[in-house]
Amino acid sequence: SAGCGRTDLKALPIVRVLLSYVPCFESWRSRGTGGSDSARYCYAVWMRHLVKAAESGLDTSPRTVAELGPGDSLGLGLAALLSGARRFVALDVIEHAATETNLRVLAELERLFAQRSPIPDDREFPEIGPDRDSYECPHHLLSDERLAQSLEERRVAQIRDSTARPQRGESMIRYVAGWSDRAILEEASVDMLCSQAVLEHVQDLSGVYRAIARWLRPGGFASHQIDLRSHGLSADWNGHWAISRPVWRLIVGRRRYLLNRAPCSVHLDHIRGSGLIPRSVVRQHRVSAVRRRQLAAPYRGISDEDLETSGLFVQAQRPVDQ
Repeated sequence: SAGCGRTDLKALPIVRVLLSYVPCFESWRSRGTGGSDSARYCYAVWMRHLVKAAESGLDTSPRTVAELGPGDSLGLGLAALLSGARRFVALDVIEHAATETNLRVLAELERLFAQRSPIPDDREFPEIGPDRDSYECPHHLLSDERLAQSLEERRVAQIRDSTARPQRGESMIRYVAGWSDRAILEEASVDMLCSQAVLEHVQDLSGVYRAIARWLRPGGFASHQIDLRSHGLSADWNGHWAISRPVWRLIVGRRRYLLNRAPCSVHLDHIRGSGLIPRSVVRQHRVSAVRRRQLAAPYRGISDEDLETSGLFVQAQRPVDQ
C-alpha cells in the first residue's frame, strides 16, 4: 500500500488486528497496562513530575492531585498523598487497579518515602522520562518536617483506609472508571493533573485538553509525559507516520485507544488552544528511522523537529487571572 514501507508491512501485527474483532477480546486484554503495579515505578514517575514542577516555578504542594489513566495501580496518586496532598482523583477508561495491588504499592511507597530513597534512574526504568541530572531524593522539596507530617501514623492509616474504600464520602481517593463526561470533575477543582504515557492514546485531544484546562484551578497546572513512538506497531520507532490511512485503519481494528499518531507540535497546539500556558517543554530526541519520502500523506508536512521527537514532557499552567 502507498505510504507503508516494507518494514512496516512486515511488522504489521495481523493477529492482534484480527483478534480485535473478536467479541470480549478488547475487554480481556485491557485488564492490565503494565508498569504502575510497581511501587518503585510510581515513585520514579511522581518524583519526576514533582521535581520538574519546582524547576518550572510551579506549586510543589498541591492539595488536590488528579491523574489521567492510572493503569494497574493508583500508585502515582498514593505517592502524591504520602507527599502531603489531601485528595487524589483517578480517571480511567477501564478499571484496572485492584485494591490488593493498591495496598501493596502503598506499603512499599511508604517505605520509600520513609527512607528518603533516591529516585529510580533511567537504568532501572529507561522508558520513564525525562532523564534527570541528579536522582537524589529532593530534600529541598520533601523536607524532614514535611514528611514527618505527611507520613504521620494516623494520616497513613487514613490513606490506607481510603485506598481500601476509595468511593466513600470521606475518602481521600476518588476512582472513576469508564468516564466520558467532561463534567465528571468540578471546574477549578484540581491543583495538579498528571499523566504518564497516556495522551498518545486519546483520540479527542482537543476535548481532553479543554477538559483539563477546565478542571484546573487558576494557577494550577498539568504535567504530562507523552510517548510519541510507534509502540511496536512498526519496525521503526517513528514508522507509524509512514503508514497510510487504509493500512492504519486495518492495524487499529476495533481497538478504541491504540494511538492517535499526533506529533509533538499537535499536542502543544492543543495545549495552547485550551488556554493553558506551557511552563516547561522537554522534547526527547531520536534520529529519524524514516525518510521524508516514506511518510504517509497526512505527515509529509511534519517539521524536522517533530520527525525526530520521540517523546514530550510538558507542564502547562492555567493562568492565575482566569
